[in-house]
Amino acid sequence: MPIPGDPDCSGFSLSAPPEGFIDDPYPFYDRLRSHSPVHRLGPNSVLLTRHADVLAVYRSPLVSSDKQREFEQRLAAPSPIFEHHTTSLVFSDPPLHTRVRRILMGALNQKVIFRMQAGVEALVQHLLDTLADHPRPDLIENFAAHIPVAVIGDLLNMPINERGPLSAWSLDILSALEPAPAPEVLARANTAVTDFTAALRELVAHRKRYPGDVETDVLTRLLQGDAEGQLSEAELLHNCIFLLNAGHETTTKLIGNGMQALLHHRDQFDRLVADAALLPTAIEELLRFESPLQLNNRLSTAPVQVGGVNLPAGTFMTLGVGAANRDPAAFDRPEQLDLGRRPNQHLAFGQGAHACSGMNVARLEARIAIGGLVARYPKLVASGLPVRDRRVRFRGLRQLPVQLC
Repeated sequence: MPIPGDPDCSGFSLSAPPEGFIDDPYPFYDRLRSHSPVHRLGPNSVLLTRHADVLAVYRSPLVSSDKQREFEQRLAAPSPIFEHHTTSLVFSDPPLHTRVRRILMGALNQKVIFRMQAGVEALVQHLLDTLADHPRPDLIENFAAHIPVAVIGDLLNMPINERGPLSAWSLDILSALEPAPAPEVLARANTAVTDFTAALRELVAHRKRYPGDVETDVLTRLLQGDAEGQLSEAELLHNCIFLLNAGHETTTKLIGNGMQALLHHRDQFDRLVADAALLPTAIEELLRFESPLQLNNRLSTAPVQVGGVNLPAGTFMTLGVGAANRDPAAFDRPEQLDLGRRPNQHLAFGQGAHACSGMNVARLEARIAIGGLVARYPKLVASGLPVRDRRVRFRGLRQLPVQLC
């Protein structure tokens, strides 16, 4: 899709995206890949839309994930939201990233994830039971949004009556990551971080007095650290917030995006109904087809060549994850939803040392949720228009009304 008045995309901007981009960014990504694959967003800033280029940057030793410099002005440092996003795992480099990731992954190990499965299955079945009680069921509000909050709440053993604000806090904190957050967005984000850390301090104090089961209680494991050290108080609090935020955004949007895609590609919906063994490859294809995280970022720490373009040290690189996952150079017929697609080297969870630490939890939740939905309601259809989240970094829905049939 040409941008009106700008056929070569020279004026394309993520801070002020063209009309229609949020509703359907893929024609614009196609145009950028063809005409401006290493697209200048500013004097020291580029957008990458080719799979090979995004993958190369993910794997490059010449780039940084640390956001101190980038966020200092955008998030009005010093501020609670600046402290959060520069202390959490995702926006840090070694040695901080290595130490925090090691402790976090030790607490969120495969044994913990395996033991989660029965609880997630029971939760999904309960939500499916109650879905029919709603006069106009909404797969986001009445289903998908409940799952990650309950899962992370259970992992941290947070009292159920204290989980009410978690979804709103997550939305407000992550909205500050948009390319140009408005002052009111930053104000809500700062309030959310302040309130969330206050709640977590109380939870941490209680857990120190009454430790949980080290086999299943992630917060108890995080408090213990490992043989090589412990997290500071700030690292502990902000990475607990990170666990919720990453799980909430990824899982809710993966389930919502996935179900919308299936409802619009009825042959694939019916294919999954007929063959539940497709679920593992189906989840990977839904991650590729409508990636919850559309944009990621890196900063070059030395001169680097990307896509044949020489970029100096200090270049901000926006990685077009959603664009890369629809690149015809990497995927046969990328606009086609194919639940049996193999191979499927999508980049929805990143690559390398910064690959999403919660990806296996998200996969488990999505597999159980989507599998449960299509099994319980094989004639499910859309009912009315969905309401889209208007952010550009994260792609997903606020509402997805359905008829259960």
